[in-house]
Amino acid sequence: MRNIIFIYLIFHSCTIFGQEKGVFSGAFETNANVFIRDSSINTPNTPQYDRQFFGGEAWLNINYAIQGFKIGARFDMFNNSNLRIPTDSYSGIGIGRWFVQKSIDKLELSAGYLYDQIGSGLIFRAFETRPLFIDNALYGARVKYNLSENWHIMGFAGKQKNAFDTYTGNIKGLRSEGFISLGSEDTPLTLAPGIGFVNRTISDENMAGVVDALRTYLDEDRFSPKHNTYLSTIYNTLTYRGLSLYTEVALKSKDIFYNPFAVKAEIVGSTTGKLEQKSGSVLYGSLSYAKGNLGVTAEAKRTKNFNFRIDPNQRLLRGLVNYLTPLNRQNTYRLTARYSPAAQDISEMAYAVDVRYKFSKAWSIGVNYSDITTLEGDRLFQELFTEVIYKYKRKWQLTGGIQFLTYNQEMYEMKSEVPLVKTITPYIDFQYRFTTTKALRTEFQYMQTKQDYGSWLFGLAEFSIAPKWSFEASGMYNIKPKKANSKGDIEKTLYPTLGVVFFNDAQRYSLRYVKQVEGVICSGGICRLEPAFSGFRFAMNTTF
Repeated sequence: MRNIIFIYLIFHSCTIFGQEKGVFSGAFETNANVFIRDSSINTPNTPQYDRQFFGGEAWLNINYAIQGFKIGARFDMFNNSNLRIPTDSYSGIGIGRWFVQKSIDKLELSAGYLYDQIGSGLIFRAFETRPLFIDNALYGARVKYNLSENWHIMGFAGKQKNAFDTYTGNIKGLRSEGFISLGSEDTPLTLAPGIGFVNRTISDENMAGVVDALRTYLDEDRFSPKHNTYLSTIYNTLTYRGLSLYTEVALKSKDIFYNPFAVKAEIVGSTTGKLEQKSGSVLYGSLSYAKGNLGVTAEAKRTKNFNFRIDPNQRLLRGLVNYLTPLNRQNTYRLTARYSPAAQDISEMAYAVDVRYKFSKAWSIGVNYSDITTLEGDRLFQELFTEVIYKYKRKWQLTGGIQFLTYNQEMYEMKSEVPLVKTITPYIDFQYRFTTTKALRTEFQYMQTKQDYGSWLFGLAEFSIAPKWSFEASGMYNIKPKKANSKGDIEKTLYPTLGVVFFNDAQRYSLRYVKQVEGVICSGGICRLEPAFSGFRFAMNTTF
């Protein structure tokens, strides 16, 4: 209630502040799920299927700008939501975010729930990813000073957001970035260097949890825990004509983190996981080149002991302070995206190359290769993705290719004693325009694999009538099944989706019937394992 009164007073004061008219904007988004139990889907002890049958979320953003002030607030609602824990239910209502920002000449002051990052986010990133219930806003204050047109320095301090509360423990940080132009008009060369520092102090409450855990360890695994961790990073973007090179080096002092793959001394040969206190590092580089019809991007990343959380007792996606850039291709087709790797923070060596070439207005080709292992050389992920596109004027477009993939399900999904998943997935996408307003898009994919659920067949048809309507029907068919359903039978199963989308200016409404198999869901390179779903999904969003 105090937050609501505070937000009201801020916005009310802005409406009477001076004679200048401000700019008001906002957005609304809501999701609603109706859960229908299906015998082919395993959903034991899931409250939405057992008794609640409904779950949903809603967010309302409002922003106001006037005389150098920027003020914003967001109302959040979760009603029997499965976003926070996919197999459980969460409800909560309140002010999910508010902030006030004021620019005074070269100085910018901000307070409230803030989003920001240092470099690519290796040592600090306060961000939001709603599909995975991630809202790692910094609840605190930020000061930014523009030293010149091309250089600034920024400092911040606060706590990390945790739903409608905050985690205990404090975060402080500094960032300085600039821009340097060298060379000449004919040979332009630019640099965009930056440097950042972060300090995290573990609260006494969280440290007590660490100490309690260490008491259960043998002497070989115990250590003297430190309250403070320090991180630093230096980064730069160099551009020269069609060439762009980004490099970043991040270091972390000794920090307490949970290693799920470490072996406890008392359980020799068993990977049970334990708390460790070690220093860490990340080396990341990205080189891209574009000239004429050719575009090439190459990336490499080496990560060692870089799990960094506000509270070392947290697990999975909880309490993450930083963000590790994923190097694999972000696929969009249903079957090519089925096995997607999450960036590993304990031990990872990753490479990726993407090449695209346009032969003519009609023909273009793309090849992407990514390879991810542990620092010890154990295979985590490997993908070769090819794509060929043919466009016939503005009438139709044909896209096709094939994906070869290797995926470590034991590492990414914490499933014990399962083999590497190896798949071969050819796909085709055909788009045809009947008129300027009517179009049909179809997809066909086949995944051949002898692991996990077995082989799949996927088909989709989407008919759009611009600018108002879109209709879709798709099916994912377990054509060569390997796993038993809830009845213990191994049988071929169809997972259909039927949906309609309606657009009205800045508003978008969608209603779908969905039957979905268990799988990894990724958003922005962050992934988690989602359970199967059966039921109806409604979504609406608008801006104003």
